[in-house]
Amino acid sequence: MLRKVYADWMYRWETALTTRDENRIVRPLEWGFDWLDDYIDRRNLRSKLFGPSQLPSPTDSAAQQAMLRLGADIVENSDTFFGYRTPDDFRLEERHPQLFPTNVRPETLQKDATLRQRAAAGKLAKAQFLRFTSPVRTMHPENDQVNARWYPATAEKQAGKPKQAIIVMPQWNADAFSHNALCALFNRFGISALRLSKPYHDIRRPAELERSDYAVSANIGRTISACRQAVIDIRCCLDWLESEGYEQFGVLGTSLGSCYAFIASAHDARLRVNAFNHAAMNFGDVVWTGQSTRHIREALEPVMTQAGLAELWRCISPISYLEKFAAATKKVLVVHATYDLTFRAEFSLQVLERFRAAGLDFVSKVLPCGHYTTGETPYKFIDGWYLGSFVYSAFRSIREAQPTAGARHNEHLHEMAVD
Repeated sequence: MLRKVYADWMYRWETALTTRDENRIVRPLEWGFDWLDDYIDRRNLRSKLFGPSQLPSPTDSAAQQAMLRLGADIVENSDTFFGYRTPDDFRLEERHPQLFPTNVRPETLQKDATLRQRAAAGKLAKAQFLRFTSPVRTMHPENDQVNARWYPATAEKQAGKPKQAIIVMPQWNADAFSHNALCALFNRFGISALRLSKPYHDIRRPAELERSDYAVSANIGRTISACRQAVIDIRCCLDWLESEGYEQFGVLGTSLGSCYAFIASAHDARLRVNAFNHAAMNFGDVVWTGQSTRHIREALEPVMTQAGLAELWRCISPISYLEKFAAATKKVLVVHATYDLTFRAEFSLQVLERFRAAGLDFVSKVLPCGHYTTGETPYKFIDGWYLGSFVYSAFRSIREAQPTAGARHNEHLHEMAVD
């Protein structure tokens, strides 16, 4: 009885949190082949995808079949799709941190205004940000300037051990302060952190957007492109960290960030420590069934089914790269929530089943809340404990097993992918 009362209360709370923002927009279905033109041309796929015209068909059914063929090619040639040439314009930039809110709630707007006022009055400390040009170019120049807030551990905390760093990828529509407290926590353990802004998020968000809509939307190709860019941006951050003398690396992703983090780790053996905070095996299943993506399903439902969307986005789904991920030795944490209405529990349990079947060395933790309520008291502290304690122990484990690890074992993949 008490369990049902608690569950009903939690579902009501979760629903209230997922429906309070009224600036979600139902955007029309677009196939978005133009967002993947460079890959299509590089692989000489136009005739295979579109036939003699070598142009996308105007009909939805033909376009869907062409996108399915393109997705299959991406999975088969994923080292090329997620391959890149290391940027040559890495730089550290100092500026006042800004919130870049994605909702228009009064309390959020007031927080943003307060931060701006403090910065203007000289009462807000500047922060360091790693900036570079993403190897993936899009139609939005501001999005192509990668941004990662830099949290270097002090020399005292790093003394006597290999230099360790973790890349942190927050959730979809995160503002620029999300997960910063985790980065500060990792610094206490002597682990440096790069809090990476995902494509179309915070300072990378195009001016016409209130939310980070272009990262996940009813534009099929643009959503695939955003994942590609995020994965490659993570790997570029590893290159910069290596150039700064770092030797052992991890990645932490939440929700959408966990998908990006998993695919990056599957394609980059340097990522030894992996924390996935809310995860699923299939991108399309989550978008179709999640409370927070109802507006995307509304645009897609007249043309396709859940199974159809799952196949279209299989090329950006962890399930497609599980074998690659399992090929390298990694420490893995998976956190899921019992009352999650965004990443439904059945999808989280599927992750655990797949990981067990693949023989992965992983730890599973369960939160007694939902997806959005993970960010509320007291659950955010429980989640922080799970993430922090795992990252600390996992880095300690690889340090003790391989104290001087660190060569660039993936450099040849970069060159192979751009030849």
